[in-house]
Amino acid sequence: MTLGEALAAARQQIDRLDARLLLQYATGCSHADLLARPETPVFAPAYAQFAEWVGRRAKGEPLAYLVGEAEFRGRIFQVSPDVLIPRPETELLIEQALDKAQGVSAPRLLDLGTGSGIVAISLALECSARVTAVDISPAALQVAANNAGRLGARVEFVESDWLSALAGRQFELIVSNPPYVAEGDPHLELDGLPFEPRQALTDLEAGGNGLACIRRIVATAPAHLAAGGWLLFEHGYDQGEASRNLLQAAGFKNAFTLPDLAGIDRVSGGQL
Repeated sequence: MTLGEALAAARQQIDRLDARLLLQYATGCSHADLLARPETPVFAPAYAQFAEWVGRRAKGEPLAYLVGEAEFRGRIFQVSPDVLIPRPETELLIEQALDKAQGVSAPRLLDLGTGSGIVAISLALECSARVTAVDISPAALQVAANNAGRLGARVEFVESDWLSALAGRQFELIVSNPPYVAEGDPHLELDGLPFEPRQALTDLEAGGNGLACIRRIVATAPAHLAAGGWLLFEHGYDQGEASRNLLQAAGFKNAFTLPDLAGIDRVSGGQL
């Protein structure tokens, strides 16, 4: 079996780009190698790994879980089925956090539901904040801590059900990408989502609207925000107005919602 033959066989089952990337990961070859030397033999162990990955990808398993990593903001993060796969729309949350952190000397920053740590680690590396990150999942915290170590980010990780383990602590900025897909939403069964951790996607509230976690965060964040502090969070395409209403009801000022690059309401926030 050669590189060219392996690639051609895989293209019968999965997307052309996915096939190429998986073959590169399995064999260690580059895209240039595939183009210039397609006759290069593929050793049996590498082909066995490649064939297994192709079969799993054909059944819908995300490529990031197969190879164990994903890119976000130019950095490579380890991922596993214990954490969500990074998505580009989350960059808006980070950009807003960086904007709000400007002019604050060494702000205390909290990331709620950190998952793989992409938000906390990106902010720790891109501003002077003292970053704390929490998650209810010990497995997710292990992934995040490994990423922080690999990327050289100083982040304090705490196992906590949202803010419950942070009594008495305050922050200038609290950010979160919480579960916000309504339980029962048909999208949960599409595009590889069945392979991602359910509790990181939805609040699991039967018959709900996906806002249960956001509602809890908005209600409890004021006790942990310094005067003038900001709360920022990601949400679903149809949750902007409800998010602003929750923020205003909890006493936040300057409540806003911003769209992502696709023009979809994605991040809301408010200031104490």
